[in-house]
Amino acid sequence: MRILFTFIGGSGHFRPLIPVARAAEAAGHTVAFAGGGRRGPEITAAGFTAFATSEPRGHTEATAAAETAAARSTVEVSDPEEDIRHLAEGFARRGARRHAAAVLELARTWKPDILVRDEVDFGTAVAAESLGIPCASVLVLAAGGFLRKDVVAEPLHELRSAYGLPYDPDLAVLDRDLVLSPFPPSFRDPRFPLPAHTFSFRPTAARPPEATPGTPGTPGTPGTPTVYVTLGTVHAGTDLFSRIAAGLRGLPVNVLMTVGDHIDPAVLGPLPGHIRVERFVPQEQLLPRCALVVSHGGSGSLMGALAHGLPSVLFPHGADQPYNARRCTELGAARTLDPVTATPEDIHTAVSTVLADSGYRSAAERIRDEMNALPGAEETVPALEALALSR
Repeated sequence: MRILFTFIGGSGHFRPLIPVARAAEAAGHTVAFAGGGRRGPEITAAGFTAFATSEPRGHTEATAAAETAAARSTVEVSDPEEDIRHLAEGFARRGARRHAAAVLELARTWKPDILVRDEVDFGTAVAAESLGIPCASVLVLAAGGFLRKDVVAEPLHELRSAYGLPYDPDLAVLDRDLVLSPFPPSFRDPRFPLPAHTFSFRPTAARPPEATPGTPGTPGTPGTPTVYVTLGTVHAGTDLFSRIAAGLRGLPVNVLMTVGDHIDPAVLGPLPGHIRVERFVPQEQLLPRCALVVSHGGSGSLMGALAHGLPSVLFPHGADQPYNARRCTELGAARTLDPVTATPEDIHTAVSTVLADSGYRSAAERIRDEMNALPGAEETVPALEALALSR
């Protein structure tokens, strides 16, 4: 079977597809990926054949946004209504139009038996329907709520009409076929339920954190709890990192803070020995030795923490992050602070409270255990095979 995986956007849309693609390859199927031209090196570095759905550009809007954030001192929080408009116009209109044409052309030459798209790659759903090819989707938004059919209905109805497809008032095409979820079912906000035929799976085997979560190589006292701080790349200004560092300065913890490629760690100034600032550290090496994660609440970062049974203190900036933060807080595994107004004292109190109250850790461990009990990614392959044979 030939399986074409497609995604629109950045790494957060590509990575959730990887476990399914690896499992399909291990089962003997032929796999390729289609994504924006700038994503080619990332796809090939992961070991897959890459097809470009757009011309590669050296200085993209995302790069410019990250550089602007690096130059900005204060944190920027998105307007929720503007985020919704961007989803409708950027993904469901312009992006979907581009991907529908590109994937349609690619599918006619590469001839996949099935398409597997990230959940906001709407254009691939249109291309698949036009070709009569089954199309599975992989969720990339953990809690749900940010993507709603009424938000994307108008541009998608226009696109479907342009391809001569029948009117689909409920946009059933988006989740009519197999829906794969790399998230624990309990994390999905019950206000935004998934289709009954959703298949939840475990992307990787998670393991309990070490009994003494000190991090070798992290400055500070060995055996002291380690707090990991990561805030994404686009919205986090240096001011929030500075406030977090100030809030953690007086706590008996080791701190490892990653600020990304576009912020110079030196701009945070002199810091005490137990706070270490880096541009990047592989999370898979760090998380098993942590006690708590401070993050923006992105689906990938949050699931990485929960996969290791780690509670969080969250500073949601925009897009799906507020929905994730609300759900994680409802489940008792996090505290949420306002990224604009939170003071160092607020941060000190939130982190010390979460570390001291075992209920947060217990809630996170329950989610970890639920994730570990899910079928592995290899179990998605029979479901994909059955979908391909159903047409």
